[in-house]
Amino acid sequence: MNVALIGATGFVGSALLNELLARGHTVRALARTPAKLEARPGLEVVQADVLDSAQVARAVAGVDAVVSAYNPGWNEPKLYELFMAGSKAIADGVKQAGVKRLLVVGGAGSLYVAPGVQLVDTPEFAGQVPANVVPGAKAARDELARMQGETALDWTFVSPPPLLAPGERTGRYQTGGDEVPMKAGIPAGISSADLAAAIVDELEQPKHVRKRFVAWS
Repeated sequence: MNVALIGATGFVGSALLNELLARGHTVRALARTPAKLEARPGLEVVQADVLDSAQVARAVAGVDAVVSAYNPGWNEPKLYELFMAGSKAIADGVKQAGVKRLLVVGGAGSLYVAPGVQLVDTPEFAGQVPANVVPGAKAARDELARMQGETALDWTFVSPPPLLAPGERTGRYQTGGDEVPMKAGIPAGISSADLAAAIVDELEQPKHVRKRFVAWS
């Protein structure tokens, strides 16, 4: 497939870039600063500001799917506002380009710990997560709510479990829906490499179109 990737220099995005190229897909990475990405076989880097839907549309025109791991940066003072604006511009640009398939990497905060209670709203989340991360978690939750009303795109929203860390690729993982996955009585985790494998599996063999799923090891 010819896949446009947003956020290719980030934690999850770099793992996605490795996974996509390893499987033989052609990747068109959108970057504000293309020099941050080294030349690799199968990789095309296109300069684009994802806050501008017209630039996104031009950059993704002709691809089979778009995968977005967009994050303005955890230390960005306007993290919430930029996350929401960028996410909307990406979705609008994808639609303007006539691309139907969009996979979005979100956070664990929107997963439910009880009926009607999302992780991001619990005292435990506020007490354990760095304060600068909370606006991003809330933005990802609100972006999921926005996407759930999206009817023009064949979207998928992917949440990692609460524990996401560097690690080896095993290719073994489980998937669920909207609840925080538990393992031996504690929240489950996954490596960034295995999360990337789960996302590319969904890209190749869609099972969660217009749905959210969580993947954990």
